[in-house]
Amino acid sequence: MSRRTRRPQPARPTPASCPCGLPAAYDDCCGRLHRGQARATTAEQLMRSRYSAFAVGDEAYLLRTRHPTTRPPGAVPDPGLRWVRLEILGTSEGSAFHTTGTVEFRAHYTEGGRARSLHENSRFVRHEGDWVYLDGVTGD
Repeated sequence: MSRRTRRPQPARPTPASCPCGLPAAYDDCCGRLHRGQARATTAEQLMRSRYSAFAVGDEAYLLRTRHPTTRPPGAVPDPGLRWVRLEILGTSEGSAFHTTGTVEFRAHYTEGGRARSLHENSRFVRHEGDWVYLDGVTGD
């Protein structure tokens, strides 16, 4: 009787998780929005996708998802910052049935090897049918 040996199978690559913190691969989560294959359906989803855009350095998406009245001429993410974690602290309105919404969050990052965080209460509005970032108030 011949002895059959199993060949070792190569490990399947694990897709990188999305910077926004949801349990999905970047390509299937915020990457779809960044590539224009999907649109944010809630203010929170837009907030998460904008955080991910900062994390991956997608300036075009950051500008495209900012309200025209508050859009700066450029939104180049700072290459000295490494975004490491996003916490959603609360939301108000911002669903598929609303025209405005707020998202309170804390974004954790490192700068020069030091851990830091940004706490903001962001306002979002619908503009021409899409959710866009209007402005925010930062705190502690």
